[in-house]
Amino acid sequence: MNNLTRKEEKWKWRSKQQGVFEQLKQVFTSRPLLVAPDIDKEFRVEADTSNFTTGGVLSVKCEDGKWRPVAYISKSLNKTEQNYEIHNKEMLAIICCLEAWKHFLEGS
Repeated sequence: MNNLTRKEEKWKWRSKQQGVFEQLKQVFTSRPLLVAPDIDKEFRVEADTSNFTTGGVLSVKCEDGKWRPVAYISKSLNKTEQNYEIHNKEMLAIICCLEAWKHFLEGS
């Protein structure tokens, strides 16, 4: 699908592109759905990073014992951050998550 947006690529919509489009529609309209945060339940923060971006998931433990997502976050790293050592990038991802979801996590 990304090839279709290239300047030098001629536009062509064939069965391969239609199949990928249908697959994307299915993924975007199916589980996992976000659940409403409940401050009386246990929260979990998962964070990760790559050379170009950081991201995280805030999940809550539901009555059935399963962890369900409450929120997602991602952030592109600027040129300076891309030069950080990997342990500093990982810490940056954790800090971004904690700052974004502070209102859910404080006191829980």
